[in-house]
Amino acid sequence: MPPLDEYVVLVDDGGRPIGEALKADVHTASTPLHLAFSCHVEDELGNLLVTRRALGKRTWPGVWTNSFCGHPAPGEDLRDAVIRRARHELGLELADLELALPDFRYRAVDAAGIVEHELCPVFTATARGPVEPDPAEVMDWAWYDRKRLTEAVRLAPFAFSPWLALQLPALADPVRR
Repeated sequence: MPPLDEYVVLVDDGGRPIGEALKADVHTASTPLHLAFSCHVEDELGNLLVTRRALGKRTWPGVWTNSFCGHPAPGEDLRDAVIRRARHELGLELADLELALPDFRYRAVDAAGIVEHELCPVFTATARGPVEPDPAEVMDWAWYDRKRLTEAVRLAPFAFSPWLALQLPALADPVRR
């Protein structure tokens, strides 16, 4: 379980840090722009790891999403934050960690009215070792063929996080990478 005093980095429209706020206080109906990250993890066969968010998550509980997401702590290196979160959320070690979409950002509102408003660089990586998720973070997970996943998101977008729906086509577009 994350510490109760976990902070996020607030950023301006140019992505420059402008302050810090308690994570518990940030995700509301008027969430300020803050720094986050997403990571898409592949297995040795090229399948993508997708996870289903635990029902206790504040935003988008129970929906399928990319492998994992998180927030760097103030002053924490972004790559270090990705590695930390992979271990915490999935019990997973990563190889070949690569920044794929450095400028990805989005704003979305979930069914409860909670807003996600993030500058969210997107990483890709390869799994090294087994997936052992924390049940407070992940209620289910699966390895999925990228084309089948893209089609599932297209046909049933309500079952997936909005950031996954935006990131998949961007990751497939060599111009955006």
